[in-house]
Amino acid sequence: MTTSSLVLGPIMRHVDETSASIWMETRDAARVTVRAGSRSWEARTFAVHGHHYALVEADGLEPGAVVPYTVDINGTHSWPDPASEFPPPVIATLKPGRPLRMAYGSCRTSVPHDESGNRSHGVDSLRAYALALAAGSGDARPDLVVFLGDQVYADSTSEEMQQFIRERRDPGEPPGEELKDYEEYAHLYRLAWSDPANRWLLSTVPTAMIFDDHDIRDDWNASLSWKKKVEATSWWHGRIVAGLSSYWVYQHLGNLSPQERAKDAIWRLIAAHRDEAELDLGAELDRFADRADQDPTYYRWSFCRDFGDTRLIVVDSRAARNLAPEGRALLDQAEMAWLDDRMRGGFRHLLVATSLPFLLPMGLHHVESWNEAISEGAWGKLLSRAGEKLRQAVDLEHWGAFEASFRKVADMAVEVADGKRGPSPETVTFLSGDVHYSYVTEVDRSSGSRIMQAVCSPIRNPLPRLLRSFGAVMSYGLATPIGALVARSARVPDPPFHWSRVKGPWFDNNLASLEVSTEGLNLWWQTGVVDDGDHLHPRLERVASLTVAPRSSQEHAARSGQTSP
Repeated sequence: MTTSSLVLGPIMRHVDETSASIWMETRDAARVTVRAGSRSWEARTFAVHGHHYALVEADGLEPGAVVPYTVDINGTHSWPDPASEFPPPVIATLKPGRPLRMAYGSCRTSVPHDESGNRSHGVDSLRAYALALAAGSGDARPDLVVFLGDQVYADSTSEEMQQFIRERRDPGEPPGEELKDYEEYAHLYRLAWSDPANRWLLSTVPTAMIFDDHDIRDDWNASLSWKKKVEATSWWHGRIVAGLSSYWVYQHLGNLSPQERAKDAIWRLIAAHRDEAELDLGAELDRFADRADQDPTYYRWSFCRDFGDTRLIVVDSRAARNLAPEGRALLDQAEMAWLDDRMRGGFRHLLVATSLPFLLPMGLHHVESWNEAISEGAWGKLLSRAGEKLRQAVDLEHWGAFEASFRKVADMAVEVADGKRGPSPETVTFLSGDVHYSYVTEVDRSSGSRIMQAVCSPIRNPLPRLLRSFGAVMSYGLATPIGALVARSARVPDPPFHWSRVKGPWFDNNLASLEVSTEGLNLWWQTGVVDDGDHLHPRLERVASLTVAPRSSQEHAARSGQTSP
C-alpha cells in the first residue's frame, strides 16, 4: 500500500440525503475509485497546470447513513493508511428531519503545530477540534463545516511557503514573497490541508467554503482606486488569474450540488470528456478566471443550501462588487437580485453567511460609512484622497463602507423577520469572520424574528495585543456616539435600525458551532489549549456560548425572572 499517489485529500465536500462529493488531488493522471460497503464509484482525473484532480460523486446512498469508505487510485488502495491513528473516514448523508448542526469560522494561517508555531500564531482551533472529534471527546459530529474566508494567505506567507518560492524564483522581484502563479497556490493549499489531524477531519466531515481578501490579497476589491493600482503592476494579472482558477478547483467546485455542477460550464467540459488522454483545463480555467475578474456578472460564487427547516445562504462579498463610483455596491445588481430571491421566510432559521460581518460594532460601522462618504467626495477632492488612503490603510471596506448595499440587505432582513416574505423564522442570523475577534450582536427589536450577528474569527491568526485594544476601543464604548456624530457630519443617514452587543469581543483562536434545538439556536465557541507542553495534542476548551431563544420564549423567560440572551 502507498499513499504517494494521493497528493491532497480526500476532502468530503457537498453531501445531501443521497449523495456525497469527494475531492482529491493525485500525483499523476489516474482513475480514482471510492468504495463504501459493497458499492463503488469512479472518476477520471482532470489536469490544471501540471496538477491532477478528481471529484467523485457517490450517489444512490441511503438517507442518514454513516458508511466507512476507501480510495483506490489506478486499482491500488491509497486511503486511509492502515497505520493511521485516526478513525476510518466515513460518508455520512443527511437525515430528513434532523436539525442542522454545523461549525464555522475564518482566517487560518498554515504554520507548524509545534511550540514555535503556537507561540507566533496560537493553537490551531480546527486541529484541536479534529483531535477531539477523532477521540470522541468533543461535540457530536457536525453536518457541515463552513469556512468563511482566508482559508489560505496568498499575501502573507509562512517560512515554509517562502522557502518554496525561493527554490523556484527570485523573491527580490515582484511580487516578492507573495504568491505569483498557480504552482504556488497549489503548494499553499497543500500546506494548509496536509496536517494529519486536519486532513482526517476534512476527509470525513462535509465542508463548504467562500473566499475573503487574503485568499487573493489584502483589501481585495476595496475600491476602484485599489483595483486600478494593482492592475498597473506587472504581476497582478497572473496573481488574480491563478487565485480565482485555483479557488474554483480547490474550494468552489465542492460547494456545488450535483445539479449545480451539471449547469457549470467548466464542469460540463470535464463531464463530457471521453478521450483516453486526460483533459487539460489549464488554459480554459485561465480564460475563465480572467473574465470572472473583469466581469463580476459572468460567474456566481455565492450558493444556497436548505437543511430541512434551516436555510443557509453563503454570499460572495468580494468578487461581486461594483466599484464604479456611480454604482458603488458590495453586491452588484445581479448578485443583489440573487440574494433577494433567497431571503425568504418559511424556515425556522435563516442563516446568511458572509465573510465580512454584516453588523460590525456600531462605532466601527459609523466610521466606515463616514469614510465611504468622504472617499467618494462628500468633503471635496482633496479630502477624498485622504479618505481613500485611510480606507486602504485600516481596512475600512466592510458592509458599513457600502452604505447603499447595507441598507438593501437590512431591509430584506427586516421584511423576513416581520413575516413579509413568508412565515417569519425564529431568527435571521448573519454568520461572519474576517475581523480577528469574535462577538455576538442583535438588532434592537420588540417584535418579530430576532436578527443576530455571530462572528467567529480567527481560527488561527490572532491579532497582536496592541491591536486588540485598539479594535475594542474603535468598536465599543464612546466609539458609537462619536462615530455617529462623525458620520452625520458627512451627511450619512442613520442606519435603518440600532444593534447592541450581546457577547464579546474575545480574541482567542476559535471555531464556532451552531445547533438548531428545541430551545432555539445554540451557539458556542471553542479554542485549543496546550497542557504540559504537549503542543501536538491540544485539548478543546469552550470560550463562550449562548442560546438564541425564539421571541416568545424570550418574553416568557423575562416574565418568569429568568435571563435569555
